[in-house]
Amino acid sequence: MSHTRAYAAQSAESGLAPYTFERRSLRDDDVAIEIDYCGVCHSDLHVVEDDWGGSQYPVVPGHEIIGRVTAVGPGVTAYKSGDLVGVGCMVDSCRTCSACDSGLEQYCDEGMTPTYGGVDRQDGSITMGGYSDNIVVRERFVVRVPEKLDPASAAPILCAGITTYSPLKHFKVGQGHKVGVLGMGGLGHMGVKFAKALGAEVTLFTRSESKVAEAKKQGADHVVVSTDRNQMKAVSNTFDFLLDTIPVAHDLNPYLKCLNHDGTHILVGLLSAIEPPVNAGLLLLKRRVIAGSLIGGMPETQEVLDFCAEHDISCDVEMLDIRDINDAYVRMKKGDVKYRFVIDMRTLKEG
Repeated sequence: MSHTRAYAAQSAESGLAPYTFERRSLRDDDVAIEIDYCGVCHSDLHVVEDDWGGSQYPVVPGHEIIGRVTAVGPGVTAYKSGDLVGVGCMVDSCRTCSACDSGLEQYCDEGMTPTYGGVDRQDGSITMGGYSDNIVVRERFVVRVPEKLDPASAAPILCAGITTYSPLKHFKVGQGHKVGVLGMGGLGHMGVKFAKALGAEVTLFTRSESKVAEAKKQGADHVVVSTDRNQMKAVSNTFDFLLDTIPVAHDLNPYLKCLNHDGTHILVGLLSAIEPPVNAGLLLLKRRVIAGSLIGGMPETQEVLDFCAEHDISCDVEMLDIRDINDAYVRMKKGDVKYRFVIDMRTLKEG
């Protein structure tokens, strides 16, 4: 077992503070990783504060992990000490259902095992995430990070990146398609970059005039201020796909009107009820579809890293001293980050 330094929440009200625990000894197919960087996802905040219910404390968050292999189990063949690798949102699945057999472990019939706050399938312990100096993960759920990528800015690709890349690939977005991206946060700015790289004409929808210039800087061809009725009317029946990254309840109806016939509205940010209700007529009269998408399976997670290396795509990040993590959570609530905090784990070792 390995002594692990981390930051953990002890309750929904406690905030995060230094914490130590023991990682498991290497199993046959395990990879041990010294963590260099860990992205800070809004999901971390939700779990720490038990916004979704069911959080098990102590919680060590973090599922955008980049580091170097330090040891491998005897059955590991794909990695060796010194390799630059990543760990994303899951660390196990049943490995036998049809979804897992298809490389879609995120849709495992038994439920994937999340990187933190889940239950280890073998020993029943609670999984602890990447706000820590090391982690031990099954080989199947480790990905290789191309050396061409900056490791710090690559960390959020393992969540924000794959969450937006996976549906674009699934729906075969490409040359000739018109794609609207709703929201300009950590997910949204990656969605713009991926849709452009895949050959689509990209429009960003934002509620704020102040984000127009930034959207163009990120590569958007056009920007629609969604609070402007005239701008929304001007793009009625226009888009083949809408990639909706907005994480809170919002009215889908005005956006559905912007889809052409056979258009698809893809939800990747919203996990709660759709409010207000969708007008079914907007779907029936144009054969429009509302779809949802979760992260990606392990083959696709490797694919998105390779795609980013090939197309020089990275996430815009702000580096963070882990000792400032509680202040960072306050800023996240205010939307005061462009576009992802990434913890430099050297600051954990210094602390």
